Amino acid sequence: MNSLKIYNTLSKAKEEFIPLNKNLIGMYVCGPTVYDDPHIGNARPLIIFDLVYRILIKKFGKNKVNYVRNITDIDDKIIQRANELKINIGELTKSITDIFLADCKYLNCLNPNHQPKATDHITAMIQMIENLLTKKFAYIKDGNVYFNVNKFKDYGKLSNKNPKELISGSRVEISELKNNPLDFVLWKPSKDKEPSWQSPWGNGRPGWHIECSAMSEKFLGKEFDLHCGGLDLIFPHHENEIAQSICANDSSIFAKYWMHNGYVTVDGKKMSKSDGNFITINNLKNNYNGQVVRLSILGTHYRQPLDWNLNILETNKKILDNWYNLYSPSEDEISDEIFNILLDDLNTPKFITSIHSLYNKAKTGDDLAKKNLNSALKFIGLFNENKEQFNIIRKKTKLSISDIENLIDQRNLARKNKDFKKADAIRLDLEKNEILIEDLNDKTHWKHK
Repeated sequence: MNSLKIYNTLSKAKEEFIPLNKNLIGMYVCGPTVYDDPHIGNARPLIIFDLVYRILIKKFGKNKVNYVRNITDIDDKIIQRANELKINIGELTKSITDIFLADCKYLNCLNPNHQPKATDHITAMIQMIENLLTKKFAYIKDGNVYFNVNKFKDYGKLSNKNPKELISGSRVEISELKNNPLDFVLWKPSKDKEPSWQSPWGNGRPGWHIECSAMSEKFLGKEFDLHCGGLDLIFPHHENEIAQSICANDSSIFAKYWMHNGYVTVDGKKMSKSDGNFITINNLKNNYNGQVVRLSILGTHYRQPLDWNLNILETNKKILDNWYNLYSPSEDEISDEIFNILLDDLNTPKFITSIHSLYNKAKTGDDLAKKNLNSALKFIGLFNENKEQFNIIRKKTKLSISDIENLIDQRNLARKNKDFKKADAIRLDLEKNEILIEDLNDKTHWKHK
């Protein structure tokens, strides 16, 4: 078995992955901000870093990998969305978190060891901010606490840009209260009816960046091995995490290695909710098995842009249908020869090419090729059910109670958002599955036909 090599965004080079402690490997992935249904752009890091987790388990052992993926459940976007929908913030975050977790299951992603929510760790955030103030890395202005970027000499190292480049065209928050445009908020006063917590600087709420620093420290320590996320998080989010964590903890590093996946695009433009050019994961569930989506994501190298269209799904649906003709329920270990392909910076295109080769050999009666085909596909999160299950799409199945309740929650959220087209589509979907619903006294009741 070869050594694992990954492209480290921090060094801008492919490096051998050498853990700080091979008996306790720490991996942190920035999870969702739960304000709206996750889309295919959100699915890419879920699938990519799930595969990284699988590789680390295979390479070092399941009990030696600590995988943490957070849930951001307090943020400006969440407050704005709840106000638009005229619903309670807790109701919104619970509903979207449930949808997110259902999407993870649909995509056959393994559960992380920990999935901390930001609102459960406010005390740790306040303590870190107090520490930064004591060490003069932060300052207070009108109840706001800001990090002083000038105090951290390596600021911009991850994004490989100087301060002037970072300010230009970036997602930096504009405020006259800041000493420097690049300074970022650690704590801010809450407005009327916004969630707030008591702090030494008055009632307020944390900034976005401090959340991940506090949660990663709690579950992984002051220094850990691997931090992952989308390309759009390099600046300002990950740059700011590094600055505040190193300064608060007097450490030489924050995370040793950084991995970032490329954008999902539509007609060459980044998929995003703000541009309205997105497809939610939930939109695909009635027509495509989650394995089809997973294979479609893995077909492109994780650092390259992935231009999304339905042709990709249709092509991979046919490929998987052919591969499933050789499905075997036996559980065999992936061979080192095939696994080594993934160890070279997650070379999934080459890995899938090797699977095509195995399939062509296996369909001629080569038993070893069939065995290797099955073990390779299972390793990357495919072949997790038999052919009959693969071919049954959701609208032809009997829904579980949790499925029904999840769909009803999604419909109610759509109605509050005045998205009546989506609400009606969900009602029809339930009816096709022999479920009748009735809205009565602000509650939705259901029964079998």
